[in-house]
Amino acid sequence: MLALAFVPSDGGGGSAAGTLIMLGMFIAIFYLLLIRPQRQQQKRHREMVDSLRRGDEVATIGGIVGKIIHVKDDRLTIRTAEDTRLVVERDKVARRFAAGTDEES
Repeated sequence: MLALAFVPSDGGGGSAAGTLIMLGMFIAIFYLLLIRPQRQQQKRHREMVDSLRRGDEVATIGGIVGKIIHVKDDRLTIRTAEDTRLVVERDKVARRFAAGTDEES
């Protein structure tokens, strides 16, 4: 009975070209749905982080909101309250608030 499982069948065998086409389609769908959007999001974040300037109001990944008062190469000093200043890495800024919007309401 076990020997019958390994006997090649004459009909219904798929071709190698069909298998390669299916594999190629799978890779293309995976790229279009997962890899490409993530790379575009990383590119937008990198551009936003590179364009940060003194006076911009930002929110960090941890949820801290403040205004940039000093910019160094890879670090930012943000003022979160009257006398509170935090030094954060540039990459840890999640977003920049648009100028003129009031996010506190």
